[in-house]
Amino acid sequence: MSTPTITSLAFLTPGNFADDDPHPGLEETLRLFEYGERLGFDGAWVRQRHLEHGVGSAAVFLAAAGQRTERIELGTAVIPIGYESPFRLAEDLALADVLSRGRLQVGFSTGMPHAELLGDLVYDGDWRDFDLSYGRIARVVAHLRGGYLGGPDTVIHSPGNVQRPRLQPHAPGLARRVWYGGGSLRSARWAAENGLGLLTGNIVTGEHTDDFGTAQLNLLAEYRRAPAGDGPRRVALGRVVVPLDSADAATRARYRAYAASRHERTLAPQGPKRVLFAPDVVGTADQILERLTADLVLAQVSELRLELPYEFHGEEYEQILHDVRHLVAPELGWRPAPTDDGRSRPAEPGTRSLPSAARGGSAVRTIEA
Repeated sequence: MSTPTITSLAFLTPGNFADDDPHPGLEETLRLFEYGERLGFDGAWVRQRHLEHGVGSAAVFLAAAGQRTERIELGTAVIPIGYESPFRLAEDLALADVLSRGRLQVGFSTGMPHAELLGDLVYDGDWRDFDLSYGRIARVVAHLRGGYLGGPDTVIHSPGNVQRPRLQPHAPGLARRVWYGGGSLRSARWAAENGLGLLTGNIVTGEHTDDFGTAQLNLLAEYRRAPAGDGPRRVALGRVVVPLDSADAATRARYRAYAASRHERTLAPQGPKRVLFAPDVVGTADQILERLTADLVLAQVSELRLELPYEFHGEEYEQILHDVRHLVAPELGWRPAPTDDGRSRPAEPGTRSLPSAARGGSAVRTIEA
């Protein structure tokens, strides 16, 4: 069995907030991005969700996050392309990327969640006949490449300026930092052929198997077997990882109850699409490492993304990141990003600290003042 070797560690957060007072929750998520950067994480990602108390525009949120961080990659997983205007979305993403000095990582999916409620609000005419699938994503990528519009003699006039028209601002390299959240063999193949990175997490389609691990290995093999498009062939694997080590007793009980409430769905394919779910990885650092080193899919990739649970509290998210950074990830070969002067990044002073006793000992937490 191959031992996983992780070279890039990121996290994906749902961006929760209270319906009647959204600002504190959004501010808390921005602070989580800052905290992740201080810990040395390589990437911080946010979900885009519509009609829920979560981030409805990842481009806007990441533009704000870019002003609060300096080094960490800023990602979205995923933008449902069915509700987006390809050109306008490309403009927003390019602007956010330029403001962050080239740190955006953009994940897409097809489809339209809550289409029966939103479809007629987004589109004029019968949107059911529109191309809301892969072709729409390809249009966004084409716009991000910055090709000029019209013929070689086409120009536009604006106050004090004459120029050839194209999407502005142009963000060099962003088109090569686009990902697809693939759950089926067809989607993995399309992502590879079109030069997109592959995001795969704890949900896949059970094609020809009822076993989650087998299905995800098949997905990865299909992606790597397909003809390569113009782009780096990156794969980021998502896992729900929840360490108990520095959590207090009540929080540990909450974590275990959360995992137990989701266990039944992992026992068999769900629904007509035969959706398969991976079990959550909850336990002490030693227990988590035992699970992860036995993960055959993780052994095939070098980028791990922690998928933070929905509806947890800010302190709980920080505790999860802290414990993974200090107790789990280094045992998988990961090293934190260096500081600006090239030195290794030290443990965080003044934040939660673990007891010096062995893992799984009595919980000690120091909360930042």
